Amino acid sequence: MPELSIDLIQAVLPFIAVGFFAQLIDGALGMAFGVITNTLLVSVMGVAPARSSASVHLVESFTTAASAVSHVVQRNVDWRLFARLVIPGMIGGVTGAYLLSNIDGAVARPYVMTYLTAIGIYLLWRAWRIDHGAAYKPARVVAPLGLVGGFLDAAGGGGWGPIVTSNLLVQGTEPRSTIGTVNTAEFFLTTTISITFIVTLGIEAFSIAVVGLIIGGLMAAPLGALLVKRIAPKPLLTMVGCVLIATSLFALVRALL
Repeated sequence: MPELSIDLIQAVLPFIAVGFFAQLIDGALGMAFGVITNTLLVSVMGVAPARSSASVHLVESFTTAASAVSHVVQRNVDWRLFARLVIPGMIGGVTGAYLLSNIDGAVARPYVMTYLTAIGIYLLWRAWRIDHGAAYKPARVVAPLGLVGGFLDAAGGGGWGPIVTSNLLVQGTEPRSTIGTVNTAEFFLTTTISITFIVTLGIEAFSIAVVGLIIGGLMAAPLGALLVKRIAPKPLLTMVGCVLIATSLFALVRALL
């Protein structure tokens, strides 16, 4: 029994570390949890894309709940934007989860990653403009963005943050409230996607990896919400752009090879 416990701890610790790191970035920048964890499960552990996406979303049902509460407590949420975003996101998520459970949804991935890389470059330019008189504006395109973001998140194992956060920021929204709102809406999205995966695939998606990622993610969620409140808009926007470019380029290379 002691040896079994030690082996179990050694097996789960790397996933706790990955979950903590991924959620810290996601909570602070509004993206990257799904990309980081899905990349680990598919590329390193050889998990099938549908099973990997199901695992990631099961984890995110817990981590996004903690993140949402933390962002609400820190007053990082724009509730009007949230109301316009959450329902289309859930509809897109159910559709993407169903399709990924039945077909290969990787065909469009290189095009999406190329688009997100370009968005990351544009966000760096917007960060530069903050010191040159750029003003924040309310988002005009929200519901279609939620629909597409939810669909690609489920079908690609991650993408809600990169798609939705980055495109809202491109429209000129304020970074702190955008990140907090997108993270809060993500709880409803991931829970809906997880239920769809459980119905279509069963509960086999649970594993040691899922348990470790949940523990690490729950530990990091309050810290991410606190960071986004404390970091100034310009470095926050710069970091979002850099993370988006790095993760999108990595995923693009992996999709093409």
